[in-house]
Amino acid sequence: MQTVALIDYGSGNLPSADKALRKAAAAAATPTSIITTDDPEVIARADKLVLPGVGAFVACKRALEARDGVVEAMTHAAISRRAPFLGICVGMQLLASRGLEFGSTSGLDWIGGEVRKLTPATPERKIPHMGWNSLEGGLESPLFAGLGAGVHMYFTHSFALYADDPGHVSSWTDHGGPFAASVVKGNLAGVQFHPEKSQGAGARLLRNFLDWRP
Repeated sequence: MQTVALIDYGSGNLPSADKALRKAAAAAATPTSIITTDDPEVIARADKLVLPGVGAFVACKRALEARDGVVEAMTHAAISRRAPFLGICVGMQLLASRGLEFGSTSGLDWIGGEVRKLTPATPERKIPHMGWNSLEGGLESPLFAGLGAGVHMYFTHSFALYADDPGHVSSWTDHGGPFAASVVKGNLAGVQFHPEKSQGAGARLLRNFLDWRP
């Protein structure tokens, strides 16, 4: 039985992420226990980790740092032990080197890049970006197994991660200009969309993550 730590730092999408992961676990090939927790000991030894997130980059980073020992436990699990890690929405953005919302705030710096505000080239593209968008790119990561090119996922955000290395962008989408819809670097993955709100396609991606062996 593998354990998946869903990291609790007060994020608004924690309950929906918990529900979606439990549903995915019931359908996954790998027997899985989902543990919603801010206990550093549980996080440090978990087989996999999921970091949710909604809201402002700086607020989420401060809330994460306010949970004693959680960032250190995440780093031990994901970087030292190379446990598979999935960041969702702002959870993905926190993987970056820095976020440029309300000034510059350091991120986890696990995937080089910065989080900048979306600047659509056409005025009809409103910010925040909310709604269904198709994913483009090779979608070659096992996380996208069974999801064909052009699969639609649900987005709600105003900022996006712009990676230093384009090779870390595993899919992209467009909202008056292209931006990363997902990133993968070794055992680290992030999705800008909300799989917990993306119906069957999102459920399949979460199930793929639970079975992922990078």
